[in-house]
Amino acid sequence: MKQFDHKESFLLESGQMLPGIAITYHAYGKLNEYKSNVVWICHHLTANSDAATWWNGIVGEGRIFDPAKYFIVCANILGSCYGSSGPLSINPATGEPYYQTFPQLTIRDMVNAHILLRKHLGINHIELLIGGSMGGYQALEWSVMEKERVGKLILLCSSAAESAWGIAVHTAQRLAIEADSSWKDPSPHAGRNGLKAARAIGLISYRNYRILVEKQTDPDKEKTDHFKAASYILYQGEKLVNRFNAYSYWLLTKAMDSHQLARGRNQDIQKILNGILQRTLIIGVQSDILCPLPEQQLLADQIPNSVLSIIDSAYGHDGFIVEGETISRIINDWLNA
Repeated sequence: MKQFDHKESFLLESGQMLPGIAITYHAYGKLNEYKSNVVWICHHLTANSDAATWWNGIVGEGRIFDPAKYFIVCANILGSCYGSSGPLSINPATGEPYYQTFPQLTIRDMVNAHILLRKHLGINHIELLIGGSMGGYQALEWSVMEKERVGKLILLCSSAAESAWGIAVHTAQRLAIEADSSWKDPSPHAGRNGLKAARAIGLISYRNYRILVEKQTDPDKEKTDHFKAASYILYQGEKLVNRFNAYSYWLLTKAMDSHQLARGRNQDIQKILNGILQRTLIIGVQSDILCPLPEQQLLADQIPNSVLSIIDSAYGHDGFIVEGETISRIINDWLNA
């Protein structure tokens, strides 16, 4: 992992200013002579910049995005807890972590930070920009903000604006965090139990009825407690609090709610999507209930040079992470079409 420190003030969309920012990132492979082999991956909500770890079916030796062929970059988003500036960073004005005082972020703020890193790395052209879920939000914004810099675009389980359904899910998650008595304590451990509950709410929307019934139904018909599905939810909550932070989760779900391509652009979403001229691959998952297929169909209907591919997977929204083999085949066919 590497870190880029931007020493100058960083203006946020809200009008607030950060006195410089840090951006952690991973880079795999080498930039070729013509600087034409860049693949930039925008990550999802609780991921980090090490895409070869969390997307190992897609990135790595022998994978569709092989460092022997591509120069692959993934940067940790602002607001996260994996090294880039966020609630756990030190506020130079106080000498203490920001915690709940870290300013509100939007997807555009995250992309503006990525653009600073792009310039720092000497990258003038991104041959392929790819993102799933929240990563797709970033990729879409970037394709609008720097049209001349992006060659091809891949969007997985994503949308042009956060839906009322998505905002409702996120609000329920934040209510769970806020109900924790330790929430807003000046500690990196604040809101841990609330974060467990938030993860449980999120997991239900990331998966779906079919996969939970298939994988978590108890064979013992005599049980009255300690069900397999309950244990699974508790395990997933514990797993997240051991690697993530409640302040970051609260802040980043707020940022997801802000996703709206039409904001401040004096055009409706259809016209903005009509203006995305990059060759675009859109991938949706049949069983996704968080960002369902109509969201991807809208993108495919309005982005002129786009193709929609639908995966029949039981894993719902998480299918874009789980179904690496299928996704690789779709991308390979599209790249070679």
